[in-house]
Amino acid sequence: MKRKKPEWQLEIAKERIEKLFSLAGSTYDSTPNRSRRYVELARKIGLRYNVRLDKEQKRNFCKKCNTILMPGKTSQTHLDSRTKAIIIKCQNCNYISRYPYK
Repeated sequence: MKRKKPEWQLEIAKERIEKLFSLAGSTYDSTPNRSRRYVELARKIGLRYNVRLDKEQKRNFCKKCNTILMPGKTSQTHLDSRTKAIIIKCQNCNYISRYPYK
């Protein structure tokens, strides 16, 4: 049976993920590749330490190319009233994400 990671390691991982997402958002204008790398590292830390990302963090980046999604700069956002979904399209790789709303 695999041993569970200590709580202090999980707290450090959560803090690191938050820090990497904030750095990714602030550095996208000057260095987009570094921003993508920060998102990639945050995802890897989450997988390694089995830390779930918040709903806000999950919707903040493209699952395909790891680009931070900023409406107007790197993504287009539409509301589809017929399917009651928020449609977010990445302008870097044209990946489309759909999130339901009520």
